[in-house]
Amino acid sequence: MKKEQYEIGDHHLPVDGLLVVDVQSAFVQGTEAVPGHGELLSMIAVLLAQARSAGAPVIFLQNDGQPGAVDEPFQPGWELHFPPRPGERVVRKAEDDGFEGTDLDGILKASGVRDLAICGVLSEMCVAATARAVLERGYGVLLPHDAHATYDVPAGPGSQGVPAVMAARAAEWSLGDEVRICASARDVRFKVRI
Repeated sequence: MKKEQYEIGDHHLPVDGLLVVDVQSAFVQGTEAVPGHGELLSMIAVLLAQARSAGAPVIFLQNDGQPGAVDEPFQPGWELHFPPRPGERVVRKAEDDGFEGTDLDGILKASGVRDLAICGVLSEMCVAATARAVLERGYGVLLPHDAHATYDVPAGPGSQGVPAVMAARAAEWSLGDEVRICASARDVRFKVRI
């Protein structure tokens, strides 16, 4: 039986780094943005401020969509919403799993990261696939509930649609007992490096 993984305040161990998954213009701006994108962006901004203040490594994943996709490389929707600062890494990827075909593992090891806070979009796709891959490689994962999001899931044959907030929660649950989940980005603490 799965135990509940929500943790409050300082009761959990601090993390070493922040992984920002696919927070690109196409997904967080305009009429095609994920539901609740304003709150999502404010919580990711909190995480970025906390990580930067602590001197923790910040790594951005940037998805390279197929030609014609909203996140096609070098098109407006592909741009990262939050500009990386000097020393922060951007890892371009073409798969849901941020490790597949990238040097993400080497970057984490070279940075001395063992425990990551993960945020971004889409909850059940790139966020979940990357979180699973992080766990499989022996890193710790902290997933703030209010710092990841997805779209409504449309109805399928013989089923009803699923609202985005429920799809995001189901994505958390699917990660199993190894992932730590906290209610808010405000609960995340980073180990100070400066």
